[in-house]
Amino acid sequence: MDGFSFNMALHFSFIVPVYNRPEETKELLESFLIQDSPDFEVVIVEDGSQHTSEEVIDDFARKLNVSYYQKPNTGPGDSRNYGMRRAKGDYFIILDSDCVLPPHYLTEVRKELDNSFVHCFGGPDQAHESFTSIQKAIDFTMTAFITTGGIRGGKKAVTKFQPRSFNLGISKEAFVKTGGFGNIHPGEDPDLVFRLWKSGYDTRLFKNAFVYHKRRINWKKFRQQVTKFGMVRAILNKWHPKTAKIAYWFPSFITIGFLSSLLLAAFGIYWPSLCVLAYVFLVFLGALIAGLSFKAAFLSIYAVAIQFFGYGLGFLKSTILVNFSNKKPEELFPTLFFKA
Repeated sequence: MDGFSFNMALHFSFIVPVYNRPEETKELLESFLIQDSPDFEVVIVEDGSQHTSEEVIDDFARKLNVSYYQKPNTGPGDSRNYGMRRAKGDYFIILDSDCVLPPHYLTEVRKELDNSFVHCFGGPDQAHESFTSIQKAIDFTMTAFITTGGIRGGKKAVTKFQPRSFNLGISKEAFVKTGGFGNIHPGEDPDLVFRLWKSGYDTRLFKNAFVYHKRRINWKKFRQQVTKFGMVRAILNKWHPKTAKIAYWFPSFITIGFLSSLLLAAFGIYWPSLCVLAYVFLVFLGALIAGLSFKAAFLSIYAVAIQFFGYGLGFLKSTILVNFSNKKPEELFPTLFFKA
């Protein structure tokens, strides 16, 4: 369905759900002002915030083609759908509010779509030089091939590329055909991608259309986030069994392997622990090669441990309950679902 030339000039609408993040909204809107490629609209959807971005939007009203909507809190997926239904463009670009665009972003998107049109694309994220060491460590952990297999935008990946909603493009046609995002969160983006594939649409990585993704979370919130990632992946495997991959089990295998290495070491068997140390060294070395400071590289080790344990244990728990319980996922894990 994507193998044709799209001759019409595309009109882009950026869709950004916001929840209590006026300062982030301001930084994102400022990055729109310096885009190399003009002629786009920005749709900001306030998702039931107590601290709204209304004053920020007013400051940019004469500088950008921006629309602003306020609605009750129904989650990021439903808020994106809300924005897309009201957008004037025929190609939507979904961003998280904690992202900042480099000046060439939309130019790269236009170039890719002009060369070979696709109804859904995703771009990678990078850490800006101004980010804190923790932000850079988490960014490396979430994007490096050695830690995630490249599924979030690496040049090489162990599975077919799945765009993520912090930087995702979708045509109006594909949005209408699939109905957009579901009410699960997190996990609404791979769920949409799987339904796009079932509907005959392809997805592609635009490797130069990256964003700076701040991820303003502390270690506790990061652990909670990756645990939820593991939990929803088991649910998605149940909903879309043809998309299930052995790669999704890797964090669980590594977690079990690490715990087993500690037990074996107590009995004088040290080679598994040496394998763990070798992997830790590779993570540290990979972070340094990626340009991180020594501090950020050390923090990457801690971030990787949180990611593997959180995701791995969350995935195991959810896999067992989803497959051996008579209850639906919405009943088992109500905190993972929004009611629209």
